[in-house]
Amino acid sequence: MHNLDKNIIINKAEKKLADIFQEFELIRDLNQEKVLKAFIDNKIGEEHFATVSGYGHDDLGREAIDKVYAHVFNCESAIVRNHFVSGTHAIACALFGNLSNGDKLISVAGRPYDTLEEVIGLRGNVKASLKGQGVSYDEIPLKDGIEVDLEKLEETVDEATTMVLIQRSRGYSMRKVIDMETMADIIQIIKKKNPECICFVDNCYGEFTETMEPTDIGADLTAGSLIKNPGGGIVETGGYIAGKKDLVDLAAMRLTAPGIGRHGGAMLNQSRLILQGFFMSPGIVHEALKGAVLVSQVFHDLGYVTDPLPDEIRSDIIQAIQFNDRGKLIKFCKTVQSYSPVSSYLTPIPAQVPGYENDVIMAAGTFIEGSTIELSADGPLREPFVAYMQGGLNYAHVKLVLKGILQEI
Repeated sequence: MHNLDKNIIINKAEKKLADIFQEFELIRDLNQEKVLKAFIDNKIGEEHFATVSGYGHDDLGREAIDKVYAHVFNCESAIVRNHFVSGTHAIACALFGNLSNGDKLISVAGRPYDTLEEVIGLRGNVKASLKGQGVSYDEIPLKDGIEVDLEKLEETVDEATTMVLIQRSRGYSMRKVIDMETMADIIQIIKKKNPECICFVDNCYGEFTETMEPTDIGADLTAGSLIKNPGGGIVETGGYIAGKKDLVDLAAMRLTAPGIGRHGGAMLNQSRLILQGFFMSPGIVHEALKGAVLVSQVFHDLGYVTDPLPDEIRSDIIQAIQFNDRGKLIKFCKTVQSYSPVSSYLTPIPAQVPGYENDVIMAAGTFIEGSTIELSADGPLREPFVAYMQGGLNYAHVKLVLKGILQEI
């Protein structure tokens, strides 16, 4: 495709998106105000950037970070640690910390994300999983394979249901993302059927995409990764769990040990980055959202199936493009890699990745390995061969990558 043609396609798409971009700016501004207030109210100072060693006792920064997160998520407590190796690790700590033999877990949106299948015991080493420790599991199939079946949810949740897992983002599927309005309906139904049931939200990819978080609308517990939205593109590793204090405390004891919980663990000079990344996060998420909706508009205009559509509510940063063609999916990811600031000279190839059932192709020329708030794209090599594009530290980079993709696809 000629350069002029690519520019015309992108310019036309941007004109269609002018009103949506304004809405994104409002979301960014409201979230930035909320984060700033948390920093001011908790009196964040240079003393919170200092590091300690050994057991990490009396770490002022660690305690301040937890308070800032709890403030922003409008909940009782939070544990934010570089010791979480991934979002899956944080989620697993929340699950294992709050579920025991005889308890029952239900997933409300069908099969959860691939990496949680082994945590639950759907495949892999069952002995090490929740099922292996006596936790029963059920899942509610999606309605028409696309959205949460609220009627089936109401029929399924009962007094024996200990926890309901609500995965906000789509994972490797074409189901609808659970926006805050839908999530409020889900939580209301669960609490009506069983007020004691724990509503636990996998919040990965969703932070700051709307003006509210799951804990604002009744979720008891939520968790996510610091190399996704809340890390602002600069946090090197880690995750968080936020919600009711007793539930967060139990999860903290699975991260460390009973008797230690949240009170140990040296932050290894990461406190400044974690705080600064969180402060930057609303603006970075804004850039990623703009990039995602532009990709959706351009590919929609070209006749591809995209989800979400350009004018649909965004409740995560992921944009799915359905190719129905193995070769096009691979070529898409290779092009994203070739326009990356890091390792652009490498060629991604499909391979087995720990935690995933199918071979996966991943384009991730990122400054932080695995960081999906940075521009990246990946997808499992299975029908209908969907590319999942996410992140983007700045909108201009997304446009440059998009021009390269249009040249190749």
